[in-house]
Amino acid sequence: MDTFDAKERLDEVDKVFAALAHSSRRHILLVVMLRGGKMTAGEIAGRFGCSWPTTSRHLRVLEKAGLITFKKEGRTRVYMIDNKKLDRVREWLGWFKPVE
Repeated sequence: MDTFDAKERLDEVDKVFAALAHSSRRHILLVVMLRGGKMTAGEIAGRFGCSWPTTSRHLRVLEKAGLITFKKEGRTRVYMIDNKKLDRVREWLGWFKPVE
């Protein structure tokens, strides 16, 4: 792994941690995962006590961090967990495993 690649990976991890810093976003991610990895925007909004603009803002932050993606089905957005960035975090956390 070269220096640029390492810097890029650390930047990705930082974006994920920033997105996960808010408890509502962690909760959204967890609920989507526990519901089979995908939910419509309406289902997500209905599950939380936030207003639609607040929920929408949280979804955008998760999307920009690469934690979720969406596909349009007619007028509906279906959000899905995207594990690629979560894999980067798992890789980063692996550095902290105790040496046996």
